[in-house]
Amino acid sequence: MKLYEILKDIEVLSATADMNTEIGGVSYDSRRTERGDLFVAIKGFESDGHRFIPKAAEKGAAAVLCEDAPTDGTPYVRIADCRRGLAIASRNLFGDPASQMTVIGITGTSGKTSSSYLIKHMLERIPGAKVGLIGTNGHMIGQEFLHSEFTTPESYELQKLFRRMADEGCSHVVMEVSSHSLVLERVAGVHFDVVLYTNLSQDHLDFHKTMEEYAAAKKKIFSMCSRACVNADDAWAGYMTEGEGCPVLRFTAADAEAELRAENIELSAGGVRFDALYEEKRTAAFLGIPGLFSVHNALGVIAVGLTLGLSLEECAAALASAKGVKGRMESVPTDGDYDVLIDYSHKPDALENALKTLRPVTRGRLIVLFGCGGDRDRGKRPIMGEIAEKNADLCIVTSDNPRTEDPEAIIDEIMSGFSAHADKVIRICDRTEAIRTALDNARAGDVILLAGKGHEDYQIVGHEKHHMDEREIVADHLEKRKQR
Repeated sequence: MKLYEILKDIEVLSATADMNTEIGGVSYDSRRTERGDLFVAIKGFESDGHRFIPKAAEKGAAAVLCEDAPTDGTPYVRIADCRRGLAIASRNLFGDPASQMTVIGITGTSGKTSSSYLIKHMLERIPGAKVGLIGTNGHMIGQEFLHSEFTTPESYELQKLFRRMADEGCSHVVMEVSSHSLVLERVAGVHFDVVLYTNLSQDHLDFHKTMEEYAAAKKKIFSMCSRACVNADDAWAGYMTEGEGCPVLRFTAADAEAELRAENIELSAGGVRFDALYEEKRTAAFLGIPGLFSVHNALGVIAVGLTLGLSLEECAAALASAKGVKGRMESVPTDGDYDVLIDYSHKPDALENALKTLRPVTRGRLIVLFGCGGDRDRGKRPIMGEIAEKNADLCIVTSDNPRTEDPEAIIDEIMSGFSAHADKVIRICDRTEAIRTALDNARAGDVILLAGKGHEDYQIVGHEKHHMDEREIVADHLEKRKQR
């Protein structure tokens, strides 16, 4: 592919490179640069890719895409934003594969992963459909599972994945779109056929600094789509679509003004039931995941289905046949008359929703085990403690992914959110030992919520991942207890 073809839709400020140069690939890591590549110099948070231009040239890069012109004579193309440039160049390199599929993007603080799996399940009921999925739990091409590091991959890897999905016959792609990916231009150049907005609550303020910045990041996606489905019950819903030209289908589980409504809502330990109303049509809906948030998730899925041309009845039938999602209110086998659930509720509103969901179906005590991740938003830590104390009978504060922070210091900040109810709180830094303690404290009728890790089967300490699967910890402890 010629350099000028790679640069389609990228505004060039200046250049010394020959635009007819043949380009074999695109790279943004000089260690992986190959002869004939276009090397993209990204200004990162820890290092500046411009420093590695000489190394990329030494490895045979045909040209570099940069924001600052190199002084060593390397042929270059200078542009304003190399993150965006990487995304567009990667799209062009792989032949814009997303345009060959129907792309559904899901954004919001909570509910993205569950919604993505439910939408995938719904679309797979369409004859001939093959659905790709990109998200927090991992990626899927049909039924093939691929591990992932990020909710939304870096733009080059994203476009490469799109290419593979299209080549393997995917008709649809459902993807979680994080606020980081929108700010860091990972999805630049992607056009979404439908966007689903779930909600917005405090999270990632270590990155965005304020809720207004966080909301502005999410809002970007509404200028990149043909149609949108929006949770009208969320306080930020109006802001998200304000000034955007895309048609919007709103949904509500309350009394907000919306085209799709849920009425006669019934909540139980077995899931949620409600009547879905759309254009004077009414149908009974059921989703086997408990909690009011499941009503909102179900409505969002139905809204996407309606937007894509499915009937209300077809959407409801898909929900009724859906299974749960790993790490989302996932039930774990126990050895007695008590329940253990694993949930990814690692944010204040998610933890509160999870506890409020479980309270009505708890016959004994509601026990919550949780921590907070290191190198992330510190402001939410005392808030999490306050929520746990208010909504649970027993709180076990432990470590999550401490990363480069001292886990005990993280727990100190969580503990500052508790009041004087010392008898209600147990502090155990070792998460494995904390889980064992929760199990040993269980009584008949109790519900234990292991919050924060969800689908994760690892613990990040420093910069390394160590295997830690809460399902295995529970099973192992119960087996050893049986043998005593």
